[in-house]
Amino acid sequence: MTHVVTEACIRCRYTDCVDVCPTDAFRGGRNMLVIHPDDCIDCAVCVPECPVDAIFFDADVPSTQRRFIPINAELSEDWPVITRSVAALPDADDWATVGDKAGELDRRAPDPKTTP
Repeated sequence: MTHVVTEACIRCRYTDCVDVCPTDAFRGGRNMLVIHPDDCIDCAVCVPECPVDAIFFDADVPSTQRRFIPINAELSEDWPVITRSVAALPDADDWATVGDKAGELDRRAPDPKTTP
């Protein structure tokens, strides 16, 4: 079992959760974070830190967000580990309350010059 970052993180990429993770399970993409399922120890300390409520225990992921379970597993293999918080995306607050933004997910590996 693991925790999963869901659609609410897309185009926000708040990193408050990263600072509290004891196992460095977070990976940073261009416009979202994901959790590596093998590194997550299910401590749940990240859940209350997320300002957009994007993190769920995998068994509790809402049915409309279940597609993010394999997305986290897949992208966490390609994206770099992020171990400290960085500034959210410039327009994160504008996207924080937007729903149905899965199409906005940028799956490309981050640019090394701008990697969080």
